Amino acid sequence: MTVGRAAAELGVTVRTLHHWDELDLAQPSSRSAAGYRLYTADDLDRLRRILIYRELGLDLDSIRAVLDDPDTDVVAALTEQKAQLTAKVAQLTSMLDDVDRMIQAQERGILMDADQQARAFGPGWNPEWGTQAQQQYGGTAEWQRYAERSAQRTPDEWKALADTSKAFDLELGEAMDAGIAPGSDRANALAEEHRRVYSAYFPVSREQQVLLGRMYEADPSFSAHYDGVRPGLASWLRQVIDASATAHGVDPEAAVWR
Repeated sequence: MTVGRAAAELGVTVRTLHHWDELDLAQPSSRSAAGYRLYTADDLDRLRRILIYRELGLDLDSIRAVLDDPDTDVVAALTEQKAQLTAKVAQLTSMLDDVDRMIQAQERGILMDADQQARAFGPGWNPEWGTQAQQQYGGTAEWQRYAERSAQRTPDEWKALADTSKAFDLELGEAMDAGIAPGSDRANALAEEHRRVYSAYFPVSREQQVLLGRMYEADPSFSAHYDGVRPGLASWLRQVIDASATAHGVDPEAAVWR
């Protein structure tokens, strides 16, 4: 049988058979009068055996040893291959779980049930907020980063992040009570801390921070949150953010989401 017919019979490429020939792994037993490779039935049988072991994941050197070295322990070689495949299956299963979590995070945001969210964020948390955020922001670069981070977070990590945010809100309220003026060194430091805290969700630029500050003041749900910490805190925080942005060369009135 010619190399072309042998390759078609076995479902491999002619190049593969040539390669195995060059490696002395599977050589044709004869040649035609014109010098073309010709494979016999025994040659095809060896090729089929090579394919069997290749499908099991053995490399060509291991296959050569299994077929040609009488001292090779075939059971031991296959047992070792089984161990490697088992480890690979475990790795792929873990990767599949990670992909599933990433898909769910892109679709849902927070990968916790209602009880877990209540424990992490407190009884005032509405589990529907995650779905609403996905509907509003899903598909944006910021949502993608948020979902990527969410997919990696445990309930305890979410709780730690929520506790940090709550503690910072109280710090803002205390600063406002203390008469810290927007534009002061202390206020600018708080603006930087605000960016750091909320960049745990997705990276926040100064211009984005300005727009977030305006949303805190204008959106009833956000203003209710901040004003619940201290009356007037939403407006004060917006002023702090605007002053800090100005100090860093950003015109709050011209800020765009980028």
